[in-house]
Amino acid sequence: MINIKTDSRKVKPGDVFVALRGIVGDGHDFIPKAIENGASKIIAEEGEYSVPYEIVSDSRAYLNNYLKQNYNKYLEEMHLIGITGTNGKSTAAYLIYDALNKLDKRCCYIGTIGYFREEKIFDMPNTTPEVTEIYDMLISAYDAGYRYAVIEASSEGLLHRRLENVPFEYAIFTNLTQDHLNIHGTMANYAMCKQKLFNQIRPGGKAIINYDDPNKSIFSLSYNDNITYGFTGGDYHVSDYQMSIMGTSFTFISDGVKQNIKAPLIGKYNIYNILVTIITLYELGFTYSEIYDVLLHVNSPAGRMDMVEYKNNRIIIDYAHTPDAILNVISTVKEVCDGHIYTVFGCTGDRDRTKRPIMTKIVTDLSDKAIITCDDVHNEDPNQIVDDMLKDLPNSNYEVELDRKKAIRKGIDMLNTNDVLLVLGKGHEEVMIVKNNERIPFNDKKTVLEYLESNKVIRIEKIDD
Repeated sequence: MINIKTDSRKVKPGDVFVALRGIVGDGHDFIPKAIENGASKIIAEEGEYSVPYEIVSDSRAYLNNYLKQNYNKYLEEMHLIGITGTNGKSTAAYLIYDALNKLDKRCCYIGTIGYFREEKIFDMPNTTPEVTEIYDMLISAYDAGYRYAVIEASSEGLLHRRLENVPFEYAIFTNLTQDHLNIHGTMANYAMCKQKLFNQIRPGGKAIINYDDPNKSIFSLSYNDNITYGFTGGDYHVSDYQMSIMGTSFTFISDGVKQNIKAPLIGKYNIYNILVTIITLYELGFTYSEIYDVLLHVNSPAGRMDMVEYKNNRIIIDYAHTPDAILNVISTVKEVCDGHIYTVFGCTGDRDRTKRPIMTKIVTDLSDKAIITCDDVHNEDPNQIVDDMLKDLPNSNYEVELDRKKAIRKGIDMLNTNDVLLVLGKGHEEVMIVKNNERIPFNDKKTVLEYLESNKVIRIEKIDD
């Protein structure tokens, strides 16, 4: 465990507290609290304090250099895999984590759905937490005998230098589509922020890049050892695939040799995630035979195409919350659904407003009916969010029900035979964030199961948690 902290609430007697300046707060304001909690030393950019202190020009640079000098000798003994991209990070990261553990390699996971070792240790407020927390989790895993780690690298985490100096052996790029423009302003800024991950691959490491993404050149840096994958080309080139509601099989070509793969995930977009897993495992020294066997048994993370069977219908819970992710999920379901498709979804408050009408048009174009509801509204008026969603919408196959629980129940009641209900946007999340960032317990899958139970219906639940 490391003894340097950036959150005054987590300071324990003897810890060093580093005051960081952020977008929405300044760590210098919390120095008194850190001292009260027992900080033995303060690192700051200004001021005088009642305990030993050091004034530096850039406290972020001081922190990152301190961590590098004191802990990278341990991290360099680990296989560190970083994954960035708009969509697919969590699924690809979790598949690698799950496959490695099933191959008897102790691997931890740090990302959107939490911190995992053999099981979930705890949830996290951000996809990419503060750098001291990342080092703390990695060093704890190292001390417990783990030598593999998969880390989701969000654009915000990269922007705020939370992964600076982490010695990644592999950097993976999934794709780039519209998201987080409220933070980055433009897609160009968004892309360049994600590129940061590919500037910190350690000697002997590899970059693994989606050949089909139009932004691939931004990540295919000349000084890296690049491996590409995709449907239109790449070092790992998919030649054909077949899909059913229960899984996918496909063929890819690498070094002129065809390989056949099966996995219990559906969707063309999930073939990308499986390919990323295959490449990473192969580069780590596993044979295609070992990889084939383990992929038959991997699990997708909670809240990613998470299926509940209800009579002759299926209810699917998925985290999709961007235009591209929603398009992928509904398009996939249309390929395997014989009945109607109903979709419950909302848009997050205090986030990129421009994607709201785009998402609504995709949902109403591809679904038989949409039920528009609340997602995490934060401090925004939910009615304003809905107004944005419905702006210039040419379709009328929707209704509005702001109570998410009621919306989900309405969706279930619409199901008849061979239909699919999609509940999109929150996936694995356990809370609903409302005004003043109040967190109210709420989980989409639990809401589904409780309603089915209350109506005494028989269900067969996919076992993948």
